[in-house]
Amino acid sequence: MGLGPFVETQTTFGKVGAAVEVLGTNLTGATSVAFNGTAAVFNVASSGSSIATVVPTGATTGFMTVTTPSGTLTSNRKFSVTP
Repeated sequence: MGLGPFVETQTTFGKVGAAVEVLGTNLTGATSVAFNGTAAVFNVASSGSSIATVVPTGATTGFMTVTTPSGTLTSNRKFSVTP
């Protein structure tokens, strides 16, 4: 039966500007990545199973979301933005 769509950050905390890897399924064609509503710059791996991003300026602690053609996926845990 396989896994349903999901996203999971490889770390659960980081400072603004820190690199973050996001693992997931069906990420090809992602149109946005956000940290608690703050948009981030990102690149989707050619495999469609991971995204490289950085914690954006203005980000606050909360869930990370990835918007794909199939819908919006929310991280399984909150991402803590540290000082």
